[in-house]
Amino acid sequence: MASDHGTHPFDLLVIGGGVNGCGIARDAAGRGLSVALCEKDDLAQATSSASTKLFHGGLRYLEFLELRLVRESLREREVLLRAMPHISWPLRFVLPLDPAMRFESATPVSRALALAMPWARGRRPDWLIRLGLGLYDNLGGREILPGTRALDLTRDEAGRPLKPRFRRAFEYSDCWVEDSRLVVLNARDAESRGARILSRTRVLSARVASGLWEAEVEGPEGRATLRARAIVNATGPWAGEVLSRALGLQSRDRIRLVRGSHIVTRKLFDHDRAYFFQGTDGRIIFAIPYEGDFTLIGTTDVDHPDPSVPATCTEAEQDYLCAFASTYFARPVTRADIVWTYSGVRPLHDEGGASATAATRDYTLKLDAAPGAPVLHVFGGKITTYRRLAEAALEKLAPVLGTAAPPWTARAPLPGGDFPVDGVPRLVADLRAAHPFLTEPWALRLVRAYGTDARALLSGARGLADLGEDFGATLTEAELRWLRDREYARTADDVLWRRTKLGLRLDARAARRIDDWFQDGGRDAAALALAGQGGRA
Repeated sequence: MASDHGTHPFDLLVIGGGVNGCGIARDAAGRGLSVALCEKDDLAQATSSASTKLFHGGLRYLEFLELRLVRESLREREVLLRAMPHISWPLRFVLPLDPAMRFESATPVSRALALAMPWARGRRPDWLIRLGLGLYDNLGGREILPGTRALDLTRDEAGRPLKPRFRRAFEYSDCWVEDSRLVVLNARDAESRGARILSRTRVLSARVASGLWEAEVEGPEGRATLRARAIVNATGPWAGEVLSRALGLQSRDRIRLVRGSHIVTRKLFDHDRAYFFQGTDGRIIFAIPYEGDFTLIGTTDVDHPDPSVPATCTEAEQDYLCAFASTYFARPVTRADIVWTYSGVRPLHDEGGASATAATRDYTLKLDAAPGAPVLHVFGGKITTYRRLAEAALEKLAPVLGTAAPPWTARAPLPGGDFPVDGVPRLVADLRAAHPFLTEPWALRLVRAYGTDARALLSGARGLADLGEDFGATLTEAELRWLRDREYARTADDVLWRRTKLGLRLDARAARRIDDWFQDGGRDAAALALAGQGGRA
């Protein structure tokens, strides 16, 4: 790493390689600003790879009357779907109706209902759910996603895995997203537009000198000093720590750390729709088809003590999710069904809510020019609104950075996403025609991960031997080389749990082989004889 950025400072130093940091870096680079991004670990290693993996408006946020957040989120679903049809796709949700389900007691809607209908005792009436879904369908506008419909669970296949007492349901639309791939693709696009992406690089300290930030950073190549006209603190759960420790600043803003845990079980149902389950405690969880052979269930909302404490799905949380799902599924869900768990800490802007569930998912941006050079702090946010958050961040920074470049990301696909929303089957067929050794599931996995870039990843390969070493579960050396050279991967965990989810299919021995490959620097590039594998695009 050079000691500084030549003789010219960066316009912007972004601290934090999650979805907000990478989204801001991409937006800024596309507006012609010079950008550096530092992330102390791998990209998306924390919160941004531990979401429920949905682009959604947040149906339950209607109970909190967070209409602005819901409207913005609903508008974003289709914008994002068009920009990344390889890693995001429509998903239908089945919401079974049960008179025992209740509101979370602290919501504005539950309080109003308690006054107007005290005999309801906090229950969610079916008519009110339908009214909320009607609002959900129309609040943000829809062009691609179908609207709500009623289901007869005694006839529809969605009713088969459920207990017989669930006879009716509503079905509505939201979208799936591969969250950690979303982060990496934003970073790639930022770099292609001139940004410098420095993963595994910690900002040790920063001070203002002659109107510029001078940040001392430490990465794989040692220490260096980066100079920048402005800093963005997008470190999520660590925003307060970076604010005080690295930047030496104080703020009245407080972050509420809320742990969201998920369990992944063996496949619990055969259809391709997800479930939205209401609990008797007022909370909700999802049960979602996952990676072909599994079901994803989550999430919890538990206050988390400190960002330095690793987020893990506790036994109590596993039991809670199993019991919650078992309220609906005919066959009880037990710990024996769980094949993997994951947990992330959501950094929510603390407005003094009584419960973790009630804490707002909206974002807050605070620009501080008092240090002598501006720093923008990002508090809160949700994955669905990351692009709008980035636009809002650039709007706040525009006066101090002197840029008048307009927003641009709403119409720009992410790498590999330059094809129609319904174009995945065609891409899979084309890929198999060009490379007949690919099986259908293998080709689909590559298209869902890389989109049109799958062609470049496989370029020149006439047979399996051209892809180099086979690590199992269709993971080959050619793909590892792509992930290393173009997607910042450096370890087996980077590959198996963030760039892909092949950790569900490969064992510890395979992981050690992958780590050994990275430590050895991979095979000589000439050995594969594949075009376009030499460096990032």
